[in-house]
Amino acid sequence: MLTKEILLKQTNHFFATCAKGVEDLVQKELEQLAISDTKIHTGGVAFSGDIESAYKACLWSRVASRILLQLKEFSIASDDDLYSAIISVDWSEHFSEHDTLAIDCFSSHTVVNNSQFATFRIKDAIVDQFVQNTGQRPSIDRETPDIRINVYLSDKQCLLYLDMSGEALHKRGYRQSAGSAPLRETLAASMLYRAKWQRFYEQGLPFYDPMCGSGTLLIEAAMMAANIAPGILRDRFGFSGWKPFARDEAEQEKWRAIVQDAEDKKQAGLASAPIISGSDNSEQLVGIARSNIKSAGLDSVVKVFLRDASKDITPYTEKPGLIVTNPPYGKRIGQVQMLRTLYHRFGVQLKTHFNGWTAVIITSEDELAKSIGLRAFRKNALFNGALKSILYQYRIDSHKAQTPDRAAEAAGESDASTVSPAAKRQPSEHALMFANRLKKNYKHLKKWARKNDVSCYRVYDADIPQYAVAIDKYENWVHVQEYQAPKTVDKNKAFLRINDVIDVVADILETKQQNVVLKVRKKQAGSAQYQKQDKKEYTTTVTENGLRFIVNMYDYIDTGLFLDHRATRQLVRKLANGRSFLNLFAYTGSVTVYAAAGGASTTTTVDMSNTYLNWAKENMAINGFTDGVYGSGQHRFVREDCLKWLQQAIDDNKKYQLIFIDPPTFSNSKKMDTSLDVNRDHAALLSGCLALLEDDGQIIFSTNAKSFKLDESLKEDCFIKEITSKTTTEDFRRKPLHRCWCLTKQEAALDICV
Repeated sequence: MLTKEILLKQTNHFFATCAKGVEDLVQKELEQLAISDTKIHTGGVAFSGDIESAYKACLWSRVASRILLQLKEFSIASDDDLYSAIISVDWSEHFSEHDTLAIDCFSSHTVVNNSQFATFRIKDAIVDQFVQNTGQRPSIDRETPDIRINVYLSDKQCLLYLDMSGEALHKRGYRQSAGSAPLRETLAASMLYRAKWQRFYEQGLPFYDPMCGSGTLLIEAAMMAANIAPGILRDRFGFSGWKPFARDEAEQEKWRAIVQDAEDKKQAGLASAPIISGSDNSEQLVGIARSNIKSAGLDSVVKVFLRDASKDITPYTEKPGLIVTNPPYGKRIGQVQMLRTLYHRFGVQLKTHFNGWTAVIITSEDELAKSIGLRAFRKNALFNGALKSILYQYRIDSHKAQTPDRAAEAAGESDASTVSPAAKRQPSEHALMFANRLKKNYKHLKKWARKNDVSCYRVYDADIPQYAVAIDKYENWVHVQEYQAPKTVDKNKAFLRINDVIDVVADILETKQQNVVLKVRKKQAGSAQYQKQDKKEYTTTVTENGLRFIVNMYDYIDTGLFLDHRATRQLVRKLANGRSFLNLFAYTGSVTVYAAAGGASTTTTVDMSNTYLNWAKENMAINGFTDGVYGSGQHRFVREDCLKWLQQAIDDNKKYQLIFIDPPTFSNSKKMDTSLDVNRDHAALLSGCLALLEDDGQIIFSTNAKSFKLDESLKEDCFIKEITSKTTTEDFRRKPLHRCWCLTKQEAALDICV
């Protein structure tokens, strides 16, 4: 029979699956297990050997994901061929109808190209065979089956495997709990192999992970150094429920001998393990790491402390060794930028305290790696799931001086590992100027804000040309926008200067570092400036003049509340009592909230973005203005191209007593029939608004367009007064962002605005 033949054969065919890019590591592991007949493929290594080879690979491979035993190789032209090939295997030799089953199928076949459908056909073939032979059928259990079958279908060949691993091999059995983004154990082992950890522990040199999280790298490093089999703590593998193993005492004895050999090696290895330590700035994660380390039986070898990698890490031994760590990546646009602070400060700690050490980090963001201020002597591509990451390896030599003209290269392509800690800690003249200016601005504006009950305001706006950023304080949050540097500005100098900013902004503005968000404000085409930059969301609520507003600190270039319009909104509030109000190009509806708070009889909010219109409704709702739905009620919300809506409103003879219009400078959104250029089109827009305006009403028109010039022909149809000074507040006095006008049909109505 098939199974007996497999067991009697000296050679069987296996496949060790793994993440892309580490196939060579799996091959070396197999060779160390005396398995020489190996061949690398994308995503794994094929090898041949006896059944004991598979047992050893399951127990000892640190990088492989699964060890698969090949049962059959075949070809198919249809799903019926697939069914026939599967039902031809005598499945009773492998498991019984009382066992549970899971099937994983991956298909790139031209005809049978739906993996889910192929899985159903495979399942049907197996179940039908048992029903025909026994009248009973095995159950499906996708989570913890007794037997797991793997099938790979392609036009060239189809392969049927029995999974000898069961649960994926990264599940070692020691993890009691984890943080929010735990490092997969097989990836941690791959990092350690690439970092040449073996060379260090064979010399008795220490290991340190300064951002250890739940302790995965520490545990994997200790298990390597102590020669502990990674699967030693698992109580079950895939072959445990396989008939030829479960019902054969000789096979089980082979396995017990393999495990006993691993136990003997573990005891000998623990006695000679080097110093392995870790730290994290989270007390909760330190507790989790210690729990996992104890579960792995390594609490006598591995020690974990509460430390902040950006401030106070120092070696726990005089011998220089190996640092390997997995810093946070950050995928939101604001998070990625602000993590530069952590990486930059961590790099300073390395150069200050860890001379002679080798440091290794993994990240998917090249920009973050540059912030460390060291040049990698080796880079390796690794995959964290589907996310491609790079392993950066640095040698820290802090005693070689770096000449001033190369300082800017520290974040770029040069070998910045030679920067001296003393030189690195000395801020430049411009950096000191920036810090002093920010302190001066904040001291003045903080008093002004407290006096005027303002909690969200601009603190700095490119006051010093070398530091072209805008810094806004939103209560406990700080929003930093880096203006895109001109091509004439050296990108490395610009990079270092923004590091100067993020290094001090949290301390000066009295907030937590994690509450600082940095974004790059580039010139945007069309409506891109309003588009979401990330699929994630993070919102908080702030208060302005007694009203509440939802702001999103991460996901968009703008937060949802234009701070320069604070006084404009107050003016609308003052004018709105008992009047009908229209808000065109409404964005998140903050001006509508002020109008409603001012006692507007009705409000109409128009914007073509469903996202922002929903945001406007939420802003209204949290302030208690909920009487309205789309198109009806006291507070109306209209999703429409404002140009199209304006024309329709004129045709319908709609009238409003107060109109606010703040159009984008330029837009060519796909939702619009034509493009909008405020310099070109404002006269037509305002003429349309005048057609909707009651005789005693006012139009408040604002624009951020540079070099804007109001069309003089408008004065033939209305009275106009620029009120920019009235709508500009103290925090924007030096550098106003907008210009603002009041337009009326009656001169007396103009007096109310001015």
